[in-house]
Amino acid sequence: MKSSEMPDALLTAFRDGMAIPAMPLALDAALKLDARRQAALARYYLAAGAGGMAVGVHSTQFEIHDPAVGLYEPVLALVAAEVASRTGRDKPVFMIAGLCGPTEQALAEAQLARRLGYHAGLLSLKALGDAPDRDILAHCRKIAEKMPIIGFYLQRAAGGRRFSYDFWHQFAEIDNVLAIKIAPFDRYQTLDVVRAVCNAGRADRIALYTGNDDNIVADLLTEFRVHRPHGFRHVRIAGGLLGHWGIWTSRAVEMMDRIKVVRQGKQMPAEMLTLAAQVTDANAAVFDAANGFRGCIAGILEILRRQGLIEAVRCLNPAEKLSPGQAVELDRVCASYPHLTDDAFVQAHLNEWLSP
Repeated sequence: MKSSEMPDALLTAFRDGMAIPAMPLALDAALKLDARRQAALARYYLAAGAGGMAVGVHSTQFEIHDPAVGLYEPVLALVAAEVASRTGRDKPVFMIAGLCGPTEQALAEAQLARRLGYHAGLLSLKALGDAPDRDILAHCRKIAEKMPIIGFYLQRAAGGRRFSYDFWHQFAEIDNVLAIKIAPFDRYQTLDVVRAVCNAGRADRIALYTGNDDNIVADLLTEFRVHRPHGFRHVRIAGGLLGHWGIWTSRAVEMMDRIKVVRQGKQMPAEMLTLAAQVTDANAAVFDAANGFRGCIAGILEILRRQGLIEAVRCLNPAEKLSPGQAVELDRVCASYPHLTDDAFVQAHLNEWLSP
């Protein structure tokens, strides 16, 4: 499958920039899939106006990729079916499947994702460890033969590694690379990716998406100017594919729309910088930045629990839990920035989303 085979309107919308939440995992008390609440999350994101969804990614808990856990296909299938049942052809949703593991596993996951109707695979390189760049690039090329891929620059605290400018330049040259999710939580490494895509001559074909949950608004507002032999190339990070947008999603969609309007103007309102700092402060509590992001997934789930979308904070990895003091920090940011939350929106529709 090639990106050229996608519906033109969907591909154009993706390249223009979407708000794409990274799907959390809903588990019952036995740590089995809570299908009712997983479906409710998909319904929430659709009602909030998300342009797409990313399933089987970090926020969905990487443990679901373990065959012994057996949740990868059930979760992807459930979400795909829910989206298909609630959207028409006039408004398709961009569906992204997380792809993990060594080459054989990632290929099998790509084949499954294609069969379920996913449009692209977000390719985690975590399982390849410290393999040489040439081996990792060969892995990426093989997966790209099966479906369009989205590169994933994952921060080290979540199991990622440092990649060079040269790596991203070579990655950008791979046929069927659709986008890169830039999520190293590092300004220097973010610029490496932006420069690499421009200098590879692929800025028109490869969309840049921020995964820097610590710098969301500034990433989306910035116009990058990359010097090339024949002048400057102007490029933007088009949209966001974010764990942070798996909560308060209707506000995230509103913010993405507002940013697009601002990007069309000649001046940036000063309050956008204030908003940027507020979003980062809220993310610090949700992602547990004070404790090296150990409570990241638990923080996302705790917000969804407070809203009633999930039953409890439950993770497949017992080490994944709220850090001491994290709940108090969540209280603080929710009280400080009510304009970033969407509790009223959720409460108005919760019974509908939880219905069979």
